[in-house]
Amino acid sequence: MNGTQWIIFILAVQVIHFLGTWKLYIKAGRKAWEAIIPVYNAIVLMQIINRPKWWVILLFIPIINLLMFPVIWVETIRSYGRNSLLESWLVVLTLGFYIFYVNYALDVKYIENRSLHPGTALGEWVSSIVFAVVAATLVHTYFIQPYVIPTGSLERTLRVGDFLFVSKFHYGARTPMTTVAAPMVHDTLPIIGTKSYLNKPQLPYFRLPGFTKVKRNDIVVFSWPADTVRQFFRAEAGVKKPIDKKSNYVKRCVGIPGDSLEVRDGYVFINGKQLELPGSAKPQYDYIVYSQKGVSSRLLDDLGITDFTVKIHFRAGKPATGSSD
Repeated sequence: MNGTQWIIFILAVQVIHFLGTWKLYIKAGRKAWEAIIPVYNAIVLMQIINRPKWWVILLFIPIINLLMFPVIWVETIRSYGRNSLLESWLVVLTLGFYIFYVNYALDVKYIENRSLHPGTALGEWVSSIVFAVVAATLVHTYFIQPYVIPTGSLERTLRVGDFLFVSKFHYGARTPMTTVAAPMVHDTLPIIGTKSYLNKPQLPYFRLPGFTKVKRNDIVVFSWPADTVRQFFRAEAGVKKPIDKKSNYVKRCVGIPGDSLEVRDGYVFINGKQLELPGSAKPQYDYIVYSQKGVSSRLLDDLGITDFTVKIHFRAGKPATGSSD
C-alpha cells in the first residue's frame, strides 16, 4: 500500500469507529464528535473504559495492535454492562462489529466505576495470558529475539541447533512491515507448517535508530535478500516473501561499506590485508584417509578428532567380514 492508500484506510477506520460508538460516547458523558478525531478518540476511549492512556501507543504498533484491538472491543462493551461470555466472544468473532448492535439496538447504561478485575478464575487466566503475550511480542519484535542456528557455516563458533538471543536495538530494530501476522513466530506456524502472515497490507520499510554500527568480525543475523524456502532443508520451489519475513541467516561480517574484498587460497583479504579472525573462526580443512584395514574410530577419538565420516568400500564378489569398535 502506498501513502495515499494508507491515508484512505486510516480515515475509513475512523469513520467505522465513529458510526459504531458515537452514541456510547454520549452515554459516557462525552461529545459525539470526539469519536471521530484520530488518536484523540482513542485517548477518550481509554478514559471511558477506565484504562491507562498509554494503551493508545500499543494500538499503533504493528502486530501488537492485533492483540490489543480484541481487548479494547471487550472492554468497551463491558463498560456498558455487557459482561457475558457469549457477548465477549461475539464482539471478538465479529471483529468488533457487535459494538454496532450495542450502540444502536440496546438500551445500555454506562458504568463509570465498574470493577476491572475478572469475575472468574478463567477470566483471570485469560487476562494474564493476553498481556503476557503482548509484553513478550513487544520484546521479541523490538528488543531481543531468540534464534536457533540452522546451518553449519559458522562452526565451530556456532553449531547447528545452538540457541541464542540476538539484540535488535543495538543496530536499530526494523519495525514490522507485515501488518497481519501471528505473534512471536517468523514465517511459519509451528506444528501445522503453513505461513504465519498475510502478504497485504504492507507498511513501508523503516528502521529505528541504533546505538552502534556493524563492525568487522561481528556476528549478525539478517534477512536473506533472495526469495527462499519457508523451512530450511525442505525441498520446495522458491517462495516470494515480504522483506521482514524472509529467511533468517546468521553470518560473520567480514567487510563494511567502502572495503575491497578478495579471497586468496581460502583466506579473506580486506583492503589488501589478510583478515584477522578469532581462534574459533580459523579455516577448517577436510582430510581423506585411506586404509585397507580400516581406520579405528576409537583412535580418532583419542586424537581429539570427533567430526568424521566413515565410508566402507566392498570389492565385488567378496563377503564383508570384520568387527566394529
